[in-house]
Amino acid sequence: MSVLPPTPFPAAPVPDRVTFDRAELSALLSLYGRMVAAGEWRDYGMSFLREAAVFSVFRRTAENPLYAIEKRPKLRARQGMYAVIGMDGQVLRRGHELPTVLRVLERKLIRPVDPD
Repeated sequence: MSVLPPTPFPAAPVPDRVTFDRAELSALLSLYGRMVAAGEWRDYGMSFLREAAVFSVFRRTAENPLYAIEKRPKLRARQGMYAVIGMDGQVLRRGHELPTVLRVLERKLIRPVDPD
């Protein structure tokens, strides 16, 4: 009786790019809709790269993005995989949960009301 060597389990496929899941897209598009209604944003773009997924928002379609919301899974154990990056490249907020990171942009919706 011959004993065959054990067959290894197939390795989990490595995704060729990072994407947003349905819940993340829902949170991003909800914020985008509120900002469009407030007249702050007019367009968005998404990029799905090998290292990161990026949701960029624009005031006008033919300019640089105002903000980029990035998802970098490799930073999950360190600073958090979500980040909001400003127009000048400065990281405005970084964290482990997307809704808490997006709060930095929701503050832009809060404006004082003039009592007339």
